[in-house]
Amino acid sequence: MKTRVIIPRMIIMVLFFHFSIDSWADEKSEHDFKRWERSISEFELKDQKQGVQKQGVLFVGSSSIRLWDLEKYFPSQKAINRGFGGSEIVDSTHFADRIILNHEPRLIFLYAGDNDLSRDRTAEEVAGDFQKFTEVIHKRLPKTRIVFIAIKPSLRRWELADTIMKANQLICQRCANHNFLDYADVWNPMLGADCKPRPELFKSDGLHLNHEGYLVWTKVVKPYLCQ
Repeated sequence: MKTRVIIPRMIIMVLFFHFSIDSWADEKSEHDFKRWERSISEFELKDQKQGVQKQGVLFVGSSSIRLWDLEKYFPSQKAINRGFGGSEIVDSTHFADRIILNHEPRLIFLYAGDNDLSRDRTAEEVAGDFQKFTEVIHKRLPKTRIVFIAIKPSLRRWELADTIMKANQLICQRCANHNFLDYADVWNPMLGADCKPRPELFKSDGLHLNHEGYLVWTKVVKPYLCQ
């Protein structure tokens, strides 16, 4: 009699564990692109009002791009800012038709990846997402140069340092093997003598850059504008 009671319970536990794992995997694989619709629509409205600028320089990615005052740091470039805070690489890929490709930029700077890793994506997945981004762009614009701005070290997310370095390394390797891809290393200039993020480069949240931080980025990025 005891065996009849124990076996069903064991089966129920196994089935519960199995379905829990499946549900977790499904939840991880889902991505909500609709949350960015307002931001993307605002970009489209800007294009309608100001006109589409072609063959220029376009910056795209997460909040580090959105908060970068491009007119201030690159006054002679008339660069286009298509950053939307909290986004991941897959978001820029998904909306490329609406916010990137219509501008036919000669040069694209992409910064994203730390949000991705903070949401449990692996270094390999992030590198794969970057590859998909480049494939989407180069399918339509094969001679557009894409510069990946390295995933930055930050005070708030320093526990992800090893994973970030691995993702950066994988992306850097891919860029080294492609004529129209470059890797802009902001990782090393943002580290102090103790090999940790320099506090003076960040706002009080320990994540977003302040003026000094953007000066570092600008210095790293400027050489690619002359290529």
